[in-house]
Amino acid sequence: MPADTLSIIRRCILVILVFGLTGAGAELLLIEHYEAAAQRVPLVLVAASLVAIVWHVASRSRASVRGLQAMMVLCMAAGGVGVALHFRGAAEFQLEIDPSISRSALVQKVMRAKAPPVLAPGVMVQLGLLGLAYAHRWSRS
Repeated sequence: MPADTLSIIRRCILVILVFGLTGAGAELLLIEHYEAAAQRVPLVLVAASLVAIVWHVASRSRASVRGLQAMMVLCMAAGGVGVALHFRGAAEFQLEIDPSISRSALVQKVMRAKAPPVLAPGVMVQLGLLGLAYAHRWSRS
């Protein structure tokens, strides 16, 4: 692939990543996802990831790429933990309503729950993967 094409693709990925992080952060603020300490983790990661992107765009250094990659790995980890926490919270709620619910019925209800939406934290995983795709084999392109 010609260097110009790769550079254009990388810039597009970076713009999409910035929009995604900004949108995720705005949504978390709008739904007041900051009451408990664990709820603030994705907000902190979004802010830190945006700072890492600004650092990378300004310096284009190997250290800034490594910093960006580290933030993306943390976003992915937080997304996985978030899915588990959302699942547990929804399951606890369903068990309070019906303690005799079967395991399969519980899983079905939890996966369909609107609050907390179990798969919503998966957005952090997607954003992390997007950031890692941007930084893959990066060399001042």
